[in-house]
Amino acid sequence: MSDPISTDGPLPDDAKSAPEDRATAGPLDESEANAVRPYVDLGGVKIVPRPELQLRLEVEEGSKRVIAVGIDFAGSTLQVQPFAAPRSSGLWHEVRAQIVEQIQKQGGDTTERDGAFGPEILARIPVVGDAGGSTRVARFIGVDGPRWFLRGVVAGQGAVDATGAEQIDDVFRSIVVVRGTTPMPPRDLIPLHVPTGAAAGGPAAVPPSTTV
Repeated sequence: MSDPISTDGPLPDDAKSAPEDRATAGPLDESEANAVRPYVDLGGVKIVPRPELQLRLEVEEGSKRVIAVGIDFAGSTLQVQPFAAPRSSGLWHEVRAQIVEQIQKQGGDTTERDGAFGPEILARIPVVGDAGGSTRVARFIGVDGPRWFLRGVVAGQGAVDATGAEQIDDVFRSIVVVRGTTPMPPRDLIPLHVPTGAAAGGPAAVPPSTTV
């Protein structure tokens, strides 16, 4: 699906980028989600549990702060991060340009194309420490929502195979972003946390193989 924002000229850097059906098909804002549907509550995002899906919380070593959610599903991995954003403008067009610049500085190659959520980046990134010059393939996807921006990085089957991409994109669509009412500067990471049951040492709210 192409970017739904249409114009006769180039898109401004702060234009919102999201599928036309985002408010009904996702990724959803908390206010748009089904209140009775079961979710794994990770703070800034809620994940719909499904068979074979495994969650990993990526923790910053020094601060012990959760900085990303890792999802393993159907041969793909998806790293998700929710960020605060302005109410009337988006971040994805600007962030996408910065990602391209960063990858090219690392000696990688990037291709921008239309994907399920609008513009996305397909990248070949050099593997650090590999003298053989091997690369890994990744897809960078992003959606601007109401006062938030959700970024995803896809690797594995979802980055190289159409069927794998469709499966992991469905997981990305099912995510609910919880922006909250606390004022936050744009680009600040919306706080993430360990599920309550797992943090308290009780029954895990995520599969037993989850690592935190």
